[in-house]
Amino acid sequence: MKKNYIFKFILFLIPATAFVLMSSSGGRDDGRTGSPGDGGQTCTACHSGGSFGASLSITTDIPAGGYEANKEYNITVTNSSSASAHGFQLTAEKSSDNSKVGTFAAGSGSRVSGSRITHSSDGQSSWSFKWTAPATAVGNVKFYAASVAANNNGGTSGDQVVTASTGDFSVLGISKENLLDFAMYPNPSKDFLTVQLPSGSAKATVRVFDLSGRELKTATISSNTDKVNVANLSTGVYLLKVDSEGKIGSKQFIKQ
Repeated sequence: MKKNYIFKFILFLIPATAFVLMSSSGGRDDGRTGSPGDGGQTCTACHSGGSFGASLSITTDIPAGGYEANKEYNITVTNSSSASAHGFQLTAEKSSDNSKVGTFAAGSGSRVSGSRITHSSDGQSSWSFKWTAPATAVGNVKFYAASVAANNNGGTSGDQVVTASTGDFSVLGISKENLLDFAMYPNPSKDFLTVQLPSGSAKATVRVFDLSGRELKTATISSNTDKVNVANLSTGVYLLKVDSEGKIGSKQFIKQ
């Protein structure tokens, strides 16, 4: 009877192990970037024992002077190694409290998983994608990444894990001449927000963000005073950003 239990356990273990390996080859959804916000966790608990001379780099086109709120930037993660397979995961965090900030858009060989971006297959060693900065100034932002250089043997042994992080990127303010002064009411709001543009302005793009910088809604208004439907939003605090004729303005509102 005991041998029968052992045999059944082995039969269970084989597909379970295969599932874990297949999941990792297509990227992880749990936090493994090595960042403070992810508890410093990487994939070293499973992948270890390899030596491929791996080194990891994170490059961006964010200017040295800092990032602009709600602007899109290019990021590239590269694992330089002699391994035959690779994977990665990257996240962006607010330096002051390690909360996740901004949103990602996947490129070739990558996919977005919540507040992180990861590989979608293990066939490349460099990944380029986009990051959109938070809609509101959140202070300094830092990027963290972890990557696996793997021997592609179908298991987790003989692999090497490397990590990298950037320095702090500060936020650039909006110049006074590019600042849009608009009115918004009622606040708090339950169903609709009325947006009133400055005199002479009749068209604008309106976006709603949560406080982590995630875009939840976008709309176009085509008159000086128009309404934005916020009825589907959950109760909480949000940021309304208005772009009109090259000028930008933003205000917080409460959804009841």
